[in-house]
Amino acid sequence: MYRLQPFAPGALRKLTIAIALTLPAIGPFPVYAVETGQADSLNTTQNFNIPAQALPEALNAFIATSDWQVGFPASLAKNTRSNAVIGAFTPRQALDKLLQGTGLSYRLTGGNSVTLEIAPDSHVADSTTLSAVTVTGKRQYDPTDPYNKDYSAPNTTFATKTDTPIMETPLNVQVIPKAVLDDQQAIKVDQAIKYVSGVTTGQAAGGLTDQVTIRGFYNYNLFRNGFRIDASGPEGTRNMANVQSLEVLKGPAAMLYGRVEPGGMLNIVTKKPLDTAYYALQQQFGSFDLFRTSIDATGPITDNKDLLYRMNLAFEKSGSFRENVDYDKLFVAPVLQWNISPDTTALLELEYRKENNVYDLHARPLIIDGTRADGSWINPRLADIPRERNLMEDNRNHVEDKLIGLNLTHKFNEDWVLTEQLNIQLLDRDRLVMLPGTLQADQRTLNRRILTSDFFINDSYFTTTNLTGHFDTGFLQHTLLIGGDYYLQDMNSVGYSSTAASTIDIYNPVHTGNPPIDPTTRASQSFHTKTDFYGIYLQDQIKLPYNVHVMGGFRYQNVEQYDVLAGQIGQKADAVTPQVGVLWQPMHWLSLYGNYVENFGVTNGNLTSDRSFLPPETAEQWEVGFKTAFFDERLTSTVAYYQLTKQNVATTDLTNPNFSVAAGEAQSRGVEVDIKGEILPGWNTIATYAYTETEVLKENNPNNIRVGGGFRGIPKHTSTLWTTYDFQQDYLRGFKVGAGLELVSDKKATFDNHDFSFAGYGVVDLLAAYTRKVAKTNVTLQLNVTNLLDKEYTHDGFAMPFQTRATWGTPRSFMGSVKVEF
Repeated sequence: MYRLQPFAPGALRKLTIAIALTLPAIGPFPVYAVETGQADSLNTTQNFNIPAQALPEALNAFIATSDWQVGFPASLAKNTRSNAVIGAFTPRQALDKLLQGTGLSYRLTGGNSVTLEIAPDSHVADSTTLSAVTVTGKRQYDPTDPYNKDYSAPNTTFATKTDTPIMETPLNVQVIPKAVLDDQQAIKVDQAIKYVSGVTTGQAAGGLTDQVTIRGFYNYNLFRNGFRIDASGPEGTRNMANVQSLEVLKGPAAMLYGRVEPGGMLNIVTKKPLDTAYYALQQQFGSFDLFRTSIDATGPITDNKDLLYRMNLAFEKSGSFRENVDYDKLFVAPVLQWNISPDTTALLELEYRKENNVYDLHARPLIIDGTRADGSWINPRLADIPRERNLMEDNRNHVEDKLIGLNLTHKFNEDWVLTEQLNIQLLDRDRLVMLPGTLQADQRTLNRRILTSDFFINDSYFTTTNLTGHFDTGFLQHTLLIGGDYYLQDMNSVGYSSTAASTIDIYNPVHTGNPPIDPTTRASQSFHTKTDFYGIYLQDQIKLPYNVHVMGGFRYQNVEQYDVLAGQIGQKADAVTPQVGVLWQPMHWLSLYGNYVENFGVTNGNLTSDRSFLPPETAEQWEVGFKTAFFDERLTSTVAYYQLTKQNVATTDLTNPNFSVAAGEAQSRGVEVDIKGEILPGWNTIATYAYTETEVLKENNPNNIRVGGGFRGIPKHTSTLWTTYDFQQDYLRGFKVGAGLELVSDKKATFDNHDFSFAGYGVVDLLAAYTRKVAKTNVTLQLNVTNLLDKEYTHDGFAMPFQTRATWGTPRSFMGSVKVEF
């Protein structure tokens, strides 16, 4: 007798289901009996909360909730893993979702009793087999499920710091879930982030830092679980081994996050411990000697699941299509979660990252035949050299990065929650680099110079406290957020720039290595600054009748920068920044929204003629748009129009060109379209388009040729398409194919209005994968092809007579993977 659910003798009606299921070459199974209570109605909707787990345990949880009877041979389910079932469903809907993709089906043997069996081939008709069930219950998206294949996320906390449905958020926020990262085999941020409209990536510091451009404005800082990570030079790229998803909040976000660039923010959401054991080992290999091994392990430490852990490790080693370029990376990220009580949770997380890479700026000289009277160039063009040619030396860049995080959450009751978060990041770096300079008159000899950082330290300390509450005032429903944060950044560097000359022939290079620095000719590049940021903020999200949502709030921000070497305050400023948004959801699948946001931007390091620092940059944005959600929010879209203006941009002081004034102003405006999700069962798609028009509105010199021109490196038109299909037919189950297309129009290459641009391009990518269950494990074989047509193009860069960088796009490349999960 196999009892799936305890029962009280005499209190329950007994029912025995005889099972005589026979499999070819295996023989009959023994008979098991299942005892349960009175059947519920087939159409009664119930709340299920069943995580993905071993199938027998999942069926026990299903029976306990539904009071249905399920009979099955023990051997049929013991090596099978269920899907998660979270939300409101009828029992039939829940069981259908539970078994999806397991290779099992069920047949009714009574009003509320079923028997599991091997799923028949799709072409075999069986009158006793249940027909397909369309799930109409409310969808509950589980972002932590490692087997989740959803391309569309219905909720995010990043935009508002509260768990608000995206359809009820009057801001433009886009989420790239783990399913997309897996399909892309994204080992760098820029491989996935291009599938958000209005977002492009640059190759700052030779591609050794994550530079993201949003709505035309460069952004050198990222956020990790809402914490700021400021980049300054070649500090390495974000390791993706423990990344759960990527989130992009478009437009200024100073109200909640303080000093940011006005175009928007990129937030990295990391993996958290699970209360169900999960293990994964992935081995990736590819073009240019790429070799990457990653491990993901999580589960409970104690039987009562009060103590959970997660461990992510990755080691990566690779060459490059570029000469004299290679790197290796080590990454370790343990996490420990303590469920102190049902209402209190503590999370301790660590990260350690070590990189040894080569600093390659993709120097590619600009050749011009002369200059006209108005200053414009005659016949400007890039030097015709192969894309693999490196005109620098073996420029070693060593990075060591340590992170410690502590998060505490306490629920006072169902309406009020307090969170306290602390984040410490300690980064050390040193480098020796041969920088490219001007091209000599023969238009083939490139001048170079040595730059060193004996050491560079970038330490940051970040803490934030938030109190979130839900309450009603009459017919108004409030979600109130009260919070404050403190951020300290300590940057210390000792380095030298040598005036010693070194040259190389760009058409016939001979690499001699980096020469020693002559102490008598080097100039100091040292600095040491400490910057404090204090902020307090208040936000209220109000739900009115007729599905009208209003969000409003403000932030007070104070910033003070201290120059340690000079022993004086370098800059001090404060500001109040408001944010207002309105959204109307006339139908459950449609939301219309608008917002007005102000920004407190970066602190200008430029000096005025009286030796004081310029005030911080500011910005303001107007935005309107609409959002849609179909198929239970599995297919979503956002269409937006925005106008964004940035003020207090540093420009040259005409009375004293060695100093600056905050007289510059720049504007970006455009239209963005984002569509993502499941069109048909197994068919996922992401489609984006952005029209971005940028313009320099003001300069201190009204006759400057930059005024009226666009920003460097910003294409007017960008579009991406990525689509995959998981075969649903039994004889093809486990196979997946996919393809992607990226289209980018030409980009202005200069910082002024010289008539020179980098040409637009189109790149095609492919995907093929196969997943098979072997014993208790899922084994996935995957191959991704990038730049299938081997298009030669310039991904990013700039052109100036004294220095030009034109970053080549990666040639056709392959990445294979073997992944084992259980």
